Amino acid sequence: MTDEFSVESVYAELLGRAPENKMEPRLAPLFRAMDVLGEPNKAYPIIHITGTNGKTSTARMIEAGLRAHGLSTGRYTSPHLSKVTERISINGEPVPDETFVRIWDEIRPYLEIVDNELIADGQPRLTYFECVTILGFAVFADQPVDVAVFEVGLGGITDATNVGDGQVSVITPISLDHTDLLGDTTEDIAYEKAGIIKPGGFLVSAAQPVDAAQVLLDKAREVDVPFRFEGVEFGVESRSVAVGGQVLTIQGLAGRYEDLLLPLHGAHQAENAAVAVAALEAFFGGGEKELDAEVLREAFGNVSSPGRLEVVRTAPTIVVDAAHNPDGIRVSAEAIHEAFAFSKLVVVVGILQEKDAEEILKTLKEQLGDLAEEFCFTQSNSPRAIPAAELAEIAVDLGFGEENVHIAEKLDDALEWAVERSESNDDFAGGVLVTGSITLVAEARILLGKAGA
Repeated sequence: MTDEFSVESVYAELLGRAPENKMEPRLAPLFRAMDVLGEPNKAYPIIHITGTNGKTSTARMIEAGLRAHGLSTGRYTSPHLSKVTERISINGEPVPDETFVRIWDEIRPYLEIVDNELIADGQPRLTYFECVTILGFAVFADQPVDVAVFEVGLGGITDATNVGDGQVSVITPISLDHTDLLGDTTEDIAYEKAGIIKPGGFLVSAAQPVDAAQVLLDKAREVDVPFRFEGVEFGVESRSVAVGGQVLTIQGLAGRYEDLLLPLHGAHQAENAAVAVAALEAFFGGGEKELDAEVLREAFGNVSSPGRLEVVRTAPTIVVDAAHNPDGIRVSAEAIHEAFAFSKLVVVVGILQEKDAEEILKTLKEQLGDLAEEFCFTQSNSPRAIPAAELAEIAVDLGFGEENVHIAEKLDDALEWAVERSESNDDFAGGVLVTGSITLVAEARILLGKAGA
């Protein structure tokens, strides 16, 4: 029996490698690792997902659909919220600790071969993200799963997950993020994302900026795969707010699906659901076979997406949301206006250094408007967190008003202050939003008693 400490010790070993934000733009070492491991990347069909926002939620919806159809699934997503095993899920649950440790022990000697070859060639050894990705492929082959859903870590072309060939390639909305690594325009970023579109596959894309859509279209034609775009061949026909989420009618590629209850908030989640439906239709019948509406209802009714507009406490209502770029903030703000009847909102914000803090804060202020009266700037434990005082300074420069800005370096102090301020109205309708970085949301969930994801 493997204990928690063993997962922790493997995690410590992984963290000793080059960190997640230092991903290497290379694939050769990954192909070499697959080669020495007996090609686990070819052991099962893959649905491959990239895009700027909505990847994890869409992955979870697709996985729920596959499972409702009786298939065993692997789901590889990143980053994790509270425990590294969340990245490698089997049938909707984080991989058991003992499996995680056993497979790591089995593949470690093979990874050392690859490491030694890289070092001899003057290259950095396998990074943290590369190793976890290889582990994911190996765990799913060991199960074995019927189908695996892989979320890209960053970009597409040279992302570690791209040693897998998607039977369906799914591209969620593309916007500006990681511009230092992926490019300054949505067109440049689309070139990176288009790297997951492979011969023999099938492209399902969310609605995209025109320049990005053109890049994806060109790539699909170049490798001769069918392509379907939201807003052209499929989409959300109607949606209405319901208790705890929304009810959707989705026009898919092959069928029209009514009365789908999705327990997630916001137009963006409805669009993610439409993309998931099209991806399932593409996977099961090349987009020409209608899904069983009842099976789909069951699948969507059970979907959760931790850390995405998630209510983690009531009285007062505390919502955590891992919106970590301007576009993510915009769609989340729209969902908050639509789904919650707050009389005032106190916002707790922490942002990582590689993000466009100024644009994120500007978008927060514009989109939340009068609803957000007070802001508390804080920082997660990540070494990449922008210091709280620095964020507050940016906010004041943007015209937030010094009287509306509070600084709390520790998140527990920030939450305590925000809860107190949200209750200052007599109508009991105040709320707290925790947003800005995934690391901040992860820590808030743990502090508020939501350890598992």
